[in-house]
Parts: sequence; C-alpha cells; structure tokens
Amino acid sequence: MARTARRQPAVAPTPAISWAKTTELVGVVLELEPAHTCSLYAQYTIGLHAWFLEQVRQSNPALSALLHDEQTEKAFTLSGLEGPLVAKGKAFQVQAGERYRWTITALSKPVVQWMAQWLKTLPSTVELRNAPLHIHQVAIAHPATSYAKLWETARSLASTVSLSFVSPTSFRRYGHHFPLPVPYNLYHSYLRRWNLFSKIQVDPDEFLDWVDQSVLVLRHQLVSTKVVAGKKGAVTGFTGAIELGLSPKARADDQLVQLFYALSSLAPYCGTGHKTTFGLGQTRLGWQVTELPAIPSMQTLLIERIAELTALFTAQRKRTGGDRAINIAETWATILARREFGESLQAIADDLEIPYETVKTYAKRARQELHNHSLE
Repeated sequence: MARTARRQPAVAPTPAISWAKTTELVGVVLELEPAHTCSLYAQYTIGLHAWFLEQVRQSNPALSALLHDEQTEKAFTLSGLEGPLVAKGKAFQVQAGERYRWTITALSKPVVQWMAQWLKTLPSTVELRNAPLHIHQVAIAHPATSYAKLWETARSLASTVSLSFVSPTSFRRYGHHFPLPVPYNLYHSYLRRWNLFSKIQVDPDEFLDWVDQSVLVLRHQLVSTKVVAGKKGAVTGFTGAIELGLSPKARADDQLVQLFYALSSLAPYCGTGHKTTFGLGQTRLGWQVTELPAIPSMQTLLIERIAELTALFTAQRKRTGGDRAINIAETWATILARREFGESLQAIADDLEIPYETVKTYAKRARQELHNHSLE
C-alpha cells in the first residue's frame, strides 16, 4: 500500500471533543465534503480502511501493526459513507456541496487514547483515490464510556431490546455467509469483543447456552442484500431491525441477564458480525427502520460479476477442493471483475495488499481460464 510521505495540514483543533482517561469505548463521526464532484469505486471502504490505518501508523506504528496484523478481532470499526451516492455507469459519485458522514469507533483504551490525540491534529482531508473529502467537522457519535459502566448501567435498558442494522450485516458459519440475526450469533459476536477488550471476563459457553434457550425474537423487519466488502468476494447480508425479549425462566439468573443488556449496549460500538472495519455490521440501539438505502447499480453489477467468476473458477478446481482452492477462485474473480470494470492493476494491487506482479499474474491466469471455459 502506498504511504503518504508527510502529514496533511491539520484542521482547526476540536477542543469540545474530549473524554475521561478511563474511557475504553467511544464513537466519532466525521462530516465530509467532497472538494469537487468525483467518482468512487465500488470497494472504496478498502480505501477508508487503509487511510485510517495510515493515520495510526504515522503517529503510533506499534499500534498500527497490532490493529493491522495481530488481532483477529479489531479494536475499531469503520462505517461506509452515509449520504447521497449517485450511481453513474461503473462507478458512483460523491457530489460537490453534499455532506457525507463517516463513523469511527474505538473499542480499547489504547485506540481511544490514540484517537484523542489524533483529533487534536486532525488532517484537513480524507484522501480516497481520486476523491479528496474535506473534513468539515467532527462530533461524538456514541458517548465515551467503559466496559465497567456498560455493566453497571445495563439494567437501565427497557425490558426488551431493539437492534437496528443500518449497513449490511452477516456472520461466518461453517465457512459461508450466514445473513440472519439469530440471537446466538448476535451475542456470540458481541461477547468475543467483550472478552478480548474488557477486564470483565465471561464464560462464553454458559452464557451462549443461556442465550440459545432464553432470548426470544419478538418481531423483525429484515431485507437481505449482497454487497462487495473487504478485499475480495461479495457478502450476503441483511439490514433492518429486530426486537428481542427474555423468557420468564431466563430472569432467574441475574448475572446472565445483566450481561445480556450490557452486550446489547456494546453493539453500537463494536458492530455486528464480520468485516466491521470495512463498513459492514453498523448497529444502533432502538427500532430505526426507515427506507433502506439502495445499492448503487454499478456495485450490483460488480457483485454479480464477481459471483459469476467465482463459481466458474471454483468449479474448475473441484478436483483440488479445500479452502485454498476457494480462496484462489475468489481472489482471481475479484481481480478480473474489477479489471473488467476499468480499474488499473496497480490500484487493485494496492487495495488487496498483494504485490503488483502477483496481481498481474493472477489476472493473466484468470483471463486464460475464462477463455478456456468459453471454448468448452
């Protein structure tokens, strides 16, 4: 990934945004304005992810390495851009004069402390490929708190819990996408983050058995969708809302009930499911179902093309089998589809963090396999 040689000019300090030194969780939202009307590629959240990690690297290389390489569960989440994205051909546009919201959350004290310093010298622009976005202002999206405070205030929630999934959300199950908010999957997702970043440790087996038997789905309004997210392939996810309650017997164990409400309060900070650092799984407390945002047409076309090529390349590797064959098929499909949609090999290599020559070789082999298939 190409790195910025020097820091950008900083915007004016934001003294109103601060929090206690004991803070372990916080969410901020950056209000962005395009310098001019410009195009974004379908997988632009990869660019947001890379830009954020580069900001961390510039001031704290050790923390950047930890966030990038070492943790299976990342101590931050990133949303996509919220605002009017206009589909245009094989790209979509951000419009000059419009405002776009980008939410960043921190889930551990080291990231929270870094973010506090970063906001004091915030760069003036979020640099996406061919789409500079001026940082107009910054605000608190989710109040500063700690895991202990979530635990202490858990009982203040209403008897039922409503969760809204405002960006496509999905889980991994037996190596496949699982686009349903089953209570077990929801709270397994939240508990993983809790046990990794909180000092209050919980036995997952006991709690998740209790969730499986005790948490009831009272109502839901969900829509499934397919999006490109992360560095390869497409994800089948859901958006919408769900309301959960507890069975009468569940309330016999006060500690587990308290944990249920504490993890529900954690959801807006940690997001739900996987790929939460690439815009998926954005979650809000409360029933917030509105008109669901349409996926830009070019993104739909790219998703369909990646899925088509993945199926083709996977079928041609049936003899080898295994996860490696599937991963290769997905990588080839992603590279070839994005190349067909007009992206340069260098841009694809930067996004996927794969050496340029490797991407070039994969593209060549993928085209050859596609040609061979057409001759069959």
